Amino acid sequence: MTSIKGSVALVTGGSRGLGKALVEELYARGAAKVYATARDPRTVTHPDAVPVALEVTDPASVSAAAALAQDVTVLVNNAGVLLGATSFLDSPVEDVRREFETNFYGPLLMTRAFVPVIERNGGGHILNVHSVLSWVGVAGSYSATKAALWSQTNTLRLELKPRGIGVTGLHVGYIDTEMASNVDSPKSDPHDVAALAIDGVETGTHEVLADDVSRRVKAALSGDLAALYPQLAE
Repeated sequence: MTSIKGSVALVTGGSRGLGKALVEELYARGAAKVYATARDPRTVTHPDAVPVALEVTDPASVSAAAALAQDVTVLVNNAGVLLGATSFLDSPVEDVRREFETNFYGPLLMTRAFVPVIERNGGGHILNVHSVLSWVGVAGSYSATKAALWSQTNTLRLELKPRGIGVTGLHVGYIDTEMASNVDSPKSDPHDVAALAIDGVETGTHEVLADDVSRRVKAALSGDLAALYPQLAE
């Protein structure tokens, strides 16, 4: 378990949406310092956050962030991109690659850079933001990237436990943020999701299922595929 009070955290994509809510929640729980990253650090508006310029797909940028934030004990891999590459047959391959670079390789680069930092600081925690789409392939390459990140998280959890670093995966459906602005479906409040996610970090929970749809889909994974994909039964 990792206490947030007195901890030092870094949140990727910390200037808006869920990332901003996570920064706020960390400070509300007593974090001593929170680095909030963005491509343009001027977009970080939290008065206490430490803005950091970061492009998670650029190894040099990731290395620079790790060199700057040598006191981190909690890493939150939140930054992600959704380009609408819903068809593996017709979407531009460049969009598929970009989604994987950001959603899968980005967290991997960050984790590889910050594990030594967290370990030197006595251990801590990593929170990876997944999606209910980790478990259901209805969003093309975005679903595939989140499924791959889920697998990465599961492997890292085993690798990092002996090194004193816990790993939590956050699964959630639609959140009321800019990314889901065009979606006409029920959405979770990002502050509610952030609170549940940080609860998971503090209690050492392996997976946080932040809404009913995530809980339903996770429970359905052991059943017939037609339950998740009704089209198969037609």
